[in-house]
Amino acid sequence: MRVTDYFEKAAGQTLISFEILPPLKGGRMQDIFNVLDPLMEFRPPFIDVTYHREEYVYVRRPSGYYEKTAIRKRPGTVGICAALMHRYGVDAVPHLICGGFTREDTENALIDLNFLNINNVLALRGDAQQFESKFMPEPGGHEYALDLVKQISDMNRGKYLDPNIENGEKTDFCIGIAGYPEKHFEAANMELDLRYTKAKVDAGADYIVTQMFFDNKHYFEYVRQCREAGINVPIVPGLKPLTKHYQLSSIPRHFYVDLPTDLVKEALGATTPEARAQVGMEWCIAQSKELKAAGVPCLHYYTMGDAEIIRQIVEAVY
Repeated sequence: MRVTDYFEKAAGQTLISFEILPPLKGGRMQDIFNVLDPLMEFRPPFIDVTYHREEYVYVRRPSGYYEKTAIRKRPGTVGICAALMHRYGVDAVPHLICGGFTREDTENALIDLNFLNINNVLALRGDAQQFESKFMPEPGGHEYALDLVKQISDMNRGKYLDPNIENGEKTDFCIGIAGYPEKHFEAANMELDLRYTKAKVDAGADYIVTQMFFDNKHYFEYVRQCREAGINVPIVPGLKPLTKHYQLSSIPRHFYVDLPTDLVKEALGATTPEARAQVGMEWCIAQSKELKAAGVPCLHYYTMGDAEIIRQIVEAVY
């Protein structure tokens, strides 16, 4: 079932969804089940599974020289999606990125997903490599998420890369994209950021999932600006509790979001890790309740290793 169909079926009630990371290479599928089993009591209609492109490391050889080697630390996105659908009877939403994919790779990946009856994807550009000053597309790949959305939309119309393919199978992918209530860090301003977002919606994107935020006013203002810009698809707020001291610096640095002054003061005033986790949990509960009361289509939680805390938050909200 398409993600947007769930929103329509809910008839204004706020749904819940979770996002998980594939385990590090060498990990077990049971590790994923251990995260999700306690969360399934809340009946999420779909679960997102992130995709992580290859990384490059330098390995020293006996000669003393260093060799650049590509590794993928968190493989298995598609397999995890199939396993989740089989075990829990929910829809899985794999992330599909531009980085590391040629257009042909993307087409083949979409064909595989279609054959597995996985008909929801979140289309993202992806991050730059650690050694790159800016995102560099794979030769023959997409530079922007907009181009990825266009390719998926083409396949939904039966249009493939090979012009000789006639009467190609029309896929039925529901396409999600990312939204940035505090602006994408590479966009010159919010107006330009919204223009790019609208271009993706016009190209076929069906809904938006936001980057995490810690002040709901950012989300409400973002929705208002989207509507004024003619972006009328569902906008799902993405939430994550701040539960550890290092996140006070890592979250702003990696995700380009602001932490409210009151939240930071409370977190710094906590004298134990448990007390700090409680501060972050209560803050996220308050965020969730306000968003739910406002009738958002879904609360999307980034689990990122905090499954028990997420469970307590959702239990308090629902």
